[in-house]
Amino acid sequence: MSSARAVSHPARRALPTVARRLWPVALALVAVLSACTEARGAPPGTTSATATAGPVKDGRKFTKPSDEELRRTLPPSVYQVTQKEGTEPPFRNAFWNHHEEGLYVDVVSGEPLFSSRDKFESGTGWPSFTKPLDKEHVVEKRDASLGMVRVEVRSKDGDSHLGHVFEDGPEPTGLRYCINSASLRFIPVGELAAKGYGAWLPAFGRAAPKPEATTETAYLAGGCFWGMEDILRKIPGVIETEVGYTGGSKDSEHPTYEDVHLGTTGHAEAVRVVFNPKLLTYEGLLEKWFFRMHDPTTLNRQGNDVGSQYRSALFYLSDAQKKTAEAVKARVNASGKWPRPVVTQIAPAGEWTPAEGYHQDYLVKNPGGYTCHYLRD
Repeated sequence: MSSARAVSHPARRALPTVARRLWPVALALVAVLSACTEARGAPPGTTSATATAGPVKDGRKFTKPSDEELRRTLPPSVYQVTQKEGTEPPFRNAFWNHHEEGLYVDVVSGEPLFSSRDKFESGTGWPSFTKPLDKEHVVEKRDASLGMVRVEVRSKDGDSHLGHVFEDGPEPTGLRYCINSASLRFIPVGELAAKGYGAWLPAFGRAAPKPEATTETAYLAGGCFWGMEDILRKIPGVIETEVGYTGGSKDSEHPTYEDVHLGTTGHAEAVRVVFNPKLLTYEGLLEKWFFRMHDPTTLNRQGNDVGSQYRSALFYLSDAQKKTAEAVKARVNASGKWPRPVVTQIAPAGEWTPAEGYHQDYLVKNPGGYTCHYLRD
């Protein structure tokens, strides 16, 4: 009896202890079962984020910050979900009942993951989607935790735990991507362009922003191209310079220095300038530099160099450049800084012929070589 009692007592004490230990697992199973309940509600519609405009390719690189950085910047609950495969409570998260149009991106890396066009009401208490924006941005893994086999969904570049995918979703895919709100950051349609996701605007029936020009090219002539290039290359915002010939007769294609220096082909010694318009505007290039580095009032001459090949000229590549050149020339002419009228020619750019190799970067190769160019006050 006593022996029996000695055995029964530990057994009775162990039961509450086991129950307490299993309680967190039970709660987790409840969450899983809730997540696995059959999806309810209608599909998000016949138009998805990629159906109307075709697949969108986001060429940017997305990277995952260090764990130290993530611990410092992410709220503990977000860190637990994304880095430790946690699960947030159903119906008590940011996006389970969210209906605004836009993109859902990885909270860690920023890579685009899901669209509001593919979101539907599943009744599970977590945001649910019929598909990701691009399969290339999600990774599916076998998850055998909690005594069952599921398919985990992670972001490719951020390697964030997102949630799971189930085969109980609505048409057209029959899938339900059950995602933690904590893993997502929402970008409204109106902010897509400003935040770098403008390429996705056509998927929401809006025009994509025009890509900003990263470079612009100008053809400038103002005497011997050696001296012009030596000043132009040093201007902040200038990316590349090349000396050559342009503005001549169509009958004299691909001229050489031997042709041009005679002054019979109509070509001018010029500099092709490639610059960053965000750092240096075409207007600034002309007004602050071009019209100061040579005398624009001498016809077919700069210093000791005489001939039409040494004329002052702006060869425009667009109507915008033409209008700017005319406006700047008029301002310089009216400024009173020159005692004679400005005679700079403004003409459409013709075929460009690079000068011979020994002319390129001449004053770099030959320090102290001849030049008549300098900046005037």
